[in-house]
Amino acid sequence: MNKKKILVTGIAGFIGSNLADRLLVAGHEVLGIDNLSYGLKEQIAPEVIFHKLDIRSKDIYPLFEGIDMVFHMAAKNCLSDCQKDPVETADINVVGTVNVLEAASRAKVRKVIYAESSDMYGGLKTFPTNEEKIQPETFYANSKAASHFFAQSYVKYHQMNITGLRYFNVYGPRQDWQRTDRPIVSEFIIQLLRGERPILYGEGRRSKDYIYVDDINDFHLLAMENDATNGEVYNLGSGTATSFKELLDTVQKLLGKKVEPELRPSLSFGVERTEADISKARALGWEPKTSLEEGLRLSIDYIKKHVIPKL
Repeated sequence: MNKKKILVTGIAGFIGSNLADRLLVAGHEVLGIDNLSYGLKEQIAPEVIFHKLDIRSKDIYPLFEGIDMVFHMAAKNCLSDCQKDPVETADINVVGTVNVLEAASRAKVRKVIYAESSDMYGGLKTFPTNEEKIQPETFYANSKAASHFFAQSYVKYHQMNITGLRYFNVYGPRQDWQRTDRPIVSEFIIQLLRGERPILYGEGRRSKDYIYVDDINDFHLLAMENDATNGEVYNLGSGTATSFKELLDTVQKLLGKKVEPELRPSLSFGVERTEADISKARALGWEPKTSLEEGLRLSIDYIKKHVIPKL
């Protein structure tokens, strides 16, 4: 793998910071952009050349000169916050993405890899779900769908090499525990470690496809080098749906704690089930390696050490 100069947006966030660490280990030079509205500066490796900037600003354009590869991870992605403020959601996720694509186009960056979302499948009821159709419902999902169509236009009209990655429920160390509504993996672990009753909505029937962050990064590195990914989109999940109740039971088993959850009515928004058809990614030689139990164990260790002391 030749050394590359790589720019990562959202580098202080969960996926962006973990990705930067992997890129540095692989010997690449990494530049990072983040306005620190959601991410934490302490999560950025000291070797990263960091710029505190907003992806919506044209001030980012000079940073793209001489860049070989862009990973665009910056986004507003807390579902409840997106539902409350669709204008800001569109501004960050759509305008911000188009601004990044425009900067990359002008600088003639060789390739852009950017984050989409399994929420784009929200209205579909076919499982496992492949990449052929989308049916977004929430404001967040629609912002990601709009970004997808803009990216496809840059492929068509500017002949750019762009790859979209439809993440399912990514979890692991540094997951966004400071969000208004914590991701369910972090929420269950934190509640149980603090001696609180975990909350289950709709009796925990909602189910998601959970994928560990290191497995996602394996595909990131693969997509960098594989030209067959240009102009394509890929589902990145485990291929298995796990209910919230099953997830909670597994976390309780790993912690050796059995606490009766507080039951609340189902949420009025969000996707009831996600389950990825990952055959397209597998055809490139990628395979998720981390079992849910092992990934949860690693998440628990991180939260015990780095999160609980701050709460």
